[in-house]
Amino acid sequence: MKKILLLTLVALAVISCSPTQRTINSAKKTLKGSWSLDNISYSRSGIFEVTLYDDASAECLTGSTWRFIPNNNTGTYDVNRDACMQMGARNFRWTIPTPDANGVYSFMFKPINEKKKSINNNKGYRMTLESLDETTMTWTQTVSLEGKPFVITMNFNKIQ
Repeated sequence: MKKILLLTLVALAVISCSPTQRTINSAKKTLKGSWSLDNISYSRSGIFEVTLYDDASAECLTGSTWRFIPNNNTGTYDVNRDACMQMGARNFRWTIPTPDANGVYSFMFKPINEKKKSINNNKGYRMTLESLDETTMTWTQTVSLEGKPFVITMNFNKIQ
């Protein structure tokens, strides 16, 4: 029994020190703070009625402020445009899972209420974390439009 416990602890130590985990921890530290979602663009030209995260239109989310708290993987985003029907703060829980087989990192979040309980029947969202540095971040989300891939790109700038 002691050998199994010791092997488990050694395995956990090796896993927690992996380069992938260090990259994820570094990304979480970089995310800490407030970000402005300054631009949302599409892989095709045209005018599109896009609702993101079953919540608000792309126009309402453009200019929204996102806050990330890495010590408990929670955050908020504020829809603050007067033209939007439902303004105010939304709470979410987020994570950066281990990369896929191609080494691509994702950003996942799901809406929660003020008491940190999941809403929308535990539904969550996954975006590709295209880039992240101290001042900028880019997410992409690929959906299907008319049977073809349609990529939504969201560009953020760090506020603080």
